[in-house]
Amino acid sequence: MPELPEVETIKRDLEKVILGKKITEVCVHNPAVIREPAVSGFKRGLEGEVIKNVLRRAKVLILELSGGKSLVMHLKMTGQLVYPGGGKNSRVAFHFSDGKTLDFNDQRLFAELRLLDDWHSLKFIQNLGPEPVDLNFKQFKEMLNAKKSMIKPLLMDQAFIAGIGNLYASEILFKAKISPERRVNTLRDFEKGLLFKAINDILNAAVRHAGSSIDDYVRLSGEKGGYVKYHKVYGRAGKPCLICKSIIKKITQGGRGTYFCPKCQK
Repeated sequence: MPELPEVETIKRDLEKVILGKKITEVCVHNPAVIREPAVSGFKRGLEGEVIKNVLRRAKVLILELSGGKSLVMHLKMTGQLVYPGGGKNSRVAFHFSDGKTLDFNDQRLFAELRLLDDWHSLKFIQNLGPEPVDLNFKQFKEMLNAKKSMIKPLLMDQAFIAGIGNLYASEILFKAKISPERRVNTLRDFEKGLLFKAINDILNAAVRHAGSSIDDYVRLSGEKGGYVKYHKVYGRAGKPCLICKSIIKKITQGGRGTYFCPKCQK
C-alpha cells in the first residue's frame, strides 16, 4: 500500500498539472471503486467543477473543488493515478477542458473514491493521529509515554501517527537502532530522540526520491519511485546487513512481515 512518501509524491505531481482545470466529463468504467454517492451523483457532482486545491492526509488524497465539495481518494493496495491518461485499464477517467485525462487505475478494486460535502467529516479522517511533520519532539515523547505496546505496530497505527506503514516503519526502526519487538515503555529518552529523528529523516528522504515502487505504486507520470535502492532492511531477509554484515531477519507482527537486523537493533 502506498504510504506517506508515495501519496505525498502523487500529491505534489498533481499540483503541477491539474490545479485550476475544469472537469468536463467523468467516465466510470467500473463502479466498484466509487463508495459514495451513487455513480450518477458522483458524475453529476464532479462534472463542471474546477480543481481548487490538492491535499494529503495520512495516505489519502483530497481534491478540493470549486463548488465546495471534495473528491477523496484512498489508493489502498493497487490504486494508481496516471496523467496524462487515456489508458484502457482505467476504472474511472476524469476528462479536463484542455483535452487531457486523469486515469484512476485499480487492478484489485480495493481503492475507494468518495465525493463529500466535507472531507473532514469522514470517520477515517477523524480517527487519524497527527502528521509526523506537525509534531515536535516534546509532543512525540508525550505520545510515547502513554503507550506500552510494541513499537513497530504502534508506528503503523494510524490513530497514533498518520502515514507510516509497514515499509517505512521497518526502515525507521533500523535507522533508530531499535528492535521492532521492543515495548514502548522500555525506550529510554535518548532512544525516543533517535526514533523521532529517524521518522523525519526516512520520510523526507523517501519523498525526495519519489517514494518506493515495490508493488503497484507509480508516480503520476507512470514512472517508478527511486527510494527502493536506499532500503536497508525492508525486503532484504536472508541478506547481510549493510552495516554489520549480520543476516537480516524477517518476523511476523500483526500479520505483517517485519524486517530487522538482530545485531544493529536492540
